[in-house]
Formats: sequence, structure tokens, C-alpha cells
Amino acid sequence: MAFDFKKEFKALYLPPTNPVIVNVPSMNFIAVSGKGNPNEENSEYKRSIEQLYGVAYTLKMSYKGSYKIDGFFEYVVPPLEGLWWTDSGVFDEKILLRFTSMIRLPDFITNTHVKWAIEEVERKKKQDCSGVMYLNFIEGLCVQCMHIGSYDDEPKTIAAMTAFAKEQGYEVAIDEYRKHHEIYLNDPRKTSTDKLKTVLRYPIK
Repeated sequence: MAFDFKKEFKALYLPPTNPVIVNVPSMNFIAVSGKGNPNEENSEYKRSIEQLYGVAYTLKMSYKGSYKIDGFFEYVVPPLEGLWWTDSGVFDEKILLRFTSMIRLPDFITNTHVKWAIEEVERKKKQDCSGVMYLNFIEGLCVQCMHIGSYDDEPKTIAAMTAFAKEQGYEVAIDEYRKHHEIYLNDPRKTSTDKLKTVLRYPIK
């Protein structure tokens, strides 16, 4: 059976609908950064997702070809994640949004393997993946919660997370490195808005 990060690390990917404190370990990702309204047709955000999944599945299926990765084992591609911010810190206008889209990598995949996968996607699919990068991310202490419903309703959940962190003696500590973090457990194209499941995670200190 393929290794599934969501099942093996439930504390990180399947939190309760009430806020909890979690210490997030160092992880490796493939990532693409961009800006603009993610809902617009042909947006940088939508292109970033296409690039990430192209590279992610090339790595996942590499064992079926001639390219071999030491320590490889079969795994389920982890869920899409996103870091979001604006220069002003206000999220009211989607056109001003900045983001880093990410997909987690198993530890046996290195930057060398990612570079190989990028070249494979560009060669076979003629898809520009020059924006894809290998990223090590250390998030550390965070407050998180499962948000169910529309992305536009997230402020209510965020307010509950912030209040809970304060009750526990912490404060939100968003900075240039640790940001508003979302993990998407559903495909919004195939899931009704009221059933969308999104892990919301905020850094604290």
C-alpha cells in the first residue's frame, strides 16, 4: 500500500474543527511563487498548480522508468498547500494577493531529483516549469484548525484560532518567512463549497 502523508501524520493534515497547537517539523516541498487574483482565468496561481502537479506526478511515477531514486517507496502525492500574504497585510483585494503554492516531498527526493523532473515535464509535455523550486520549510510552533466551507468564510475560523492562541499564552507571529498557511484537502472543482475542507495554520510565538 502506498504511503499516505495525510494518514500517517494526522495531527498535521486532519486537525479537529476547534483550534489546536502543533509543532510542525522541517519539510521539503516543490513550490512556485506568484501574485494576483487566483480566481482569474489563466492566473499565475492556476499556472503554478499545473506546474507543481506535473513535477509531483513525474517524481511519483519515476520508479516505472529508467530514472532511479535511492530509498524510493511508493506514496500518495500529498495535498496542495499555499502560503498567502499581501504587502499591506490586508487581504481585502484579491488582485493584491501574493502566494507560494507547495506540494510536500518525501525525504528521499532531493533538489537534484526535482531538477530532473522539471526537465522531464518540459521535454515530454512542452510545459514551462521554470518557476518550480525545491524548498525546505521549517514552520515550527503553530495554531491550526480544520475550516469547513467557503474560503471567503475563513476570517471566522482565523479569529477563533487567534483567540485560542492568546488564551494559551501565545500570539500570532506572521513574518516574511512564516505566513498565512492553507492546506487543501478537496478539489474545489469537484466539491461543493459548503463541504470544502481546508487546514488553516498560523505561526505563533
